[in-house]
Amino acid sequence: MFKTFQEVVSFMEQHTNLERSATDHYTTRTYRLDRMKALLDHFGHPERSFKSLHVAGSKGKGSTSSYLAAGLAAIGYRTGLYLSPHLTDYRERWIVDGRFASDPDLVETGNQMEAGLRDFHFRDEWGESRPTTFELYTLFAYLLYKHLGCQYAVLETGLGGRLDATNTVDPEAAILCPIELEHTRILGDTIEKIAIEKSKIIMPHRPVFVGLEKPEAMQVFRGEAKAQESTLTSLADELDSLESRTTFQGEVVDIAWKNGTRDHLVLSMIGTVQAQNAALALLTLRHLGLYDAGSTIPAFERNHLPGRFEKVSEKPAIYIDGAHTVNSLQGLLETYDALYPDEGGRVAIYGALLDKDHRHMCGLMARSFDHIIVSTPGTYKKSDIQAIWQIFRETAPDKDIRLVPDNAEALSEAKALAGETGSILVAGSFYLGGAIKSLL
Repeated sequence: MFKTFQEVVSFMEQHTNLERSATDHYTTRTYRLDRMKALLDHFGHPERSFKSLHVAGSKGKGSTSSYLAAGLAAIGYRTGLYLSPHLTDYRERWIVDGRFASDPDLVETGNQMEAGLRDFHFRDEWGESRPTTFELYTLFAYLLYKHLGCQYAVLETGLGGRLDATNTVDPEAAILCPIELEHTRILGDTIEKIAIEKSKIIMPHRPVFVGLEKPEAMQVFRGEAKAQESTLTSLADELDSLESRTTFQGEVVDIAWKNGTRDHLVLSMIGTVQAQNAALALLTLRHLGLYDAGSTIPAFERNHLPGRFEKVSEKPAIYIDGAHTVNSLQGLLETYDALYPDEGGRVAIYGALLDKDHRHMCGLMARSFDHIIVSTPGTYKKSDIQAIWQIFRETAPDKDIRLVPDNAEALSEAKALAGETGSILVAGSFYLGGAIKSLL
């Protein structure tokens, strides 16, 4: 019997953790839903105890999920939110009505899961196998939300969509955020291939809502929606205009919809991308009849997630962000430039995992900063910071590029360079942001 939530986490971590590897191939055996479906059948299908919204995409899916959950809770639904990865605390993965679940509830759910797993056995043509860590994370979410009486759950996919453990629900709607090249060794090396993997969360006769997509991704989504006889609603088609302005007080957003209505918000989460995320979530809730202006808009404005251009220190000003694709990094730097247009005293701590578009991302960083410290993005997944440092040196030979593997030393050097009046941006990986935030 578990006594603490940390014991529950340690138990789940003892299983095969595919999240820790950035180089796993998307093999038939490694990623397959039959074991997850057998698990849910064994536990009496806890995922059927609540309604769900299913969210996939390359960028913005965590933030969009959080807006959806905030909107549902604001109009009175007890709402679970399942996210990955976490920044500094495992409880970030399993949120209920905007808060961490209590430790007694987390431990009780863990004990229920462990007891049920004792007589669970799964065998296929490859032999007997145990659930993976992410399968247990997902099972834990379903059990927790059932235990707490959630009426809705917003579920963010972990990787892809087609064979993701979360693709075991029959959601009220699928929500598809923008697609970029990411996890190319696993999901495919083109926008179209990645979009195909993500599109498989579209369920028959269930509506799908799509963000601002590249044409090749939109073509895939429209094709899948047609095949599933699902109604597709595109944010681009519904918008008359979407304007946002970054301020220290928040992201000022004005949305004009094609139907003549308008929304004005001042979001706590800063950045142009947050305007797009909020707009997609608003579009979804409006069309599903889950919107009330007096409740939904204030809930969106209060909504906050760690690691999304999060300010974690004042002097010097230090921001952490999990941007790890070219477009998301470009948007992050535009946001940063809006607040700190003067390049003097600006320092970056950068680290990224394997399987990223390092050359383009390094080029973006080098254009924005004179001082860049390359550091280790945690130990959770594989990285090669020596190679990243070398790319920076080749890309920007005139810039101050430092290799400081230890995060504490990197933070100390960045503070010395920035002084009290400067600013520091930590980017490239949620794991690096989490490590820096923990140090602070």
